[in-house]
Amino acid sequence: MPLRRKSLRKAELYLILDRQVNNDGRLFEITRESIRHGVDIIQLRDKLGTARDTLRCFKGILREVNGRVPVIMNDRVDLAIAAGADGVHLGQDDAPIKAARRMLGSRAVIGVSCQSYEHARQAQAQGADYIGFGSVFKTLTKPGRNPMNLDLLKRITREIFIPVFAIGGITARNIPLLRAIGCHRFAVCRAICQAHNIKEAVSNIRKEIRVENISAN
Repeated sequence: MPLRRKSLRKAELYLILDRQVNNDGRLFEITRESIRHGVDIIQLRDKLGTARDTLRCFKGILREVNGRVPVIMNDRVDLAIAAGADGVHLGQDDAPIKAARRMLGSRAVIGVSCQSYEHARQAQAQGADYIGFGSVFKTLTKPGRNPMNLDLLKRITREIFIPVFAIGGITARNIPLLRAIGCHRFAVCRAICQAHNIKEAVSNIRKEIRVENISAN
């Protein structure tokens, strides 16, 4: 298995950097601090920027990461290739997984956003490396989406064997609730990116994740 996909299997904290939440300079600062204090994987999300601006920002993030964790492009397979990303994260309306795999190659990491059991089952069957499942809680990133029934997330974490990251309104405060239903991977945006103290924000989330690791041993 390629190194980046091995890293994914061990990943617990997935940071989403959003150009509509922070400016590029701040995203670079957040990248430096979050990598230093325990983020396992990073994604750049940019729904409104031009291709040129998205690429410029992504390459700046790659420089800050310097190969320490996988860096993923949201939505755009073409930009993932152009930027030298470790992979791409696809929505339900983006390029099909198999087409993305043909373009990116076998070593790339491909993740998929899922909101139902059928989405997750299909993503797994079609060769996705991981799933982002949500919105678990209310989130400003997807303001029109209602929080999901946690019984569905519980079923997904039990029956889907590729990594499943809970996403949507994840904070240090609600991680214990998700741990209790068997979820142990978390994707976070605003709880880190809007924090005044990035070290403290990442450390608090890692601390809650670590409780699960200790109790599982």
